[in-house]
Amino acid sequence: MVTVKPTRLFALGLLAAGLCVFAQGAWMGVKADIAQVLLAQSWTRAIDGESASTPWPWADFRPVARLSVPSLGEHAIVLSDGGGESLAFGPALLDASARPGAPGVSVIAAHRDTHFAFLERVATGDLIVIEQPGAAPLRFRVTGMEIVDAARSGIEPALGPSRLALVTCWPFGSLTPGPDRYIVWADAETAI
Repeated sequence: MVTVKPTRLFALGLLAAGLCVFAQGAWMGVKADIAQVLLAQSWTRAIDGESASTPWPWADFRPVARLSVPSLGEHAIVLSDGGGESLAFGPALLDASARPGAPGVSVIAAHRDTHFAFLERVATGDLIVIEQPGAAPLRFRVTGMEIVDAARSGIEPALGPSRLALVTCWPFGSLTPGPDRYIVWADAETAI
């Protein structure tokens, strides 16, 4: 009969637990990559004229725009509904805000550590292009950035000319949630 020392059993248990944690993390990355492929396909169907093009059958969101910052080589598919599920997969156009190009503020939110991590590098004067199905691309020019308390952001979606407010949590690189938001403001130019 073979006996196993308790320390060896403990080490094997730690190794097994570590492998499980690693596998879970790897699976999350694979799912995220697959989701981006499905979102890109959904966006292609949307610009080809398919209405309510969801990336997978049970998704409660759909692509509504494509946001690009050419100077940084960054782009992202913007999703409908700013709920938790859509924010896990990309930036989302908040329901209460104006549609890009319409009068008022279009509020697009995303996580600081994924889809809007590049906002840290956006500079005043940068061009932001918004593409929407069935419409000419829109150009917005960054006018400034500010850090605000989420409860008192000062964003009034129904007021004023066409503007963008790209919103993410602040500070960048933080591992814990906080009350502050980073806003990149951009004013509309003319259609491309």
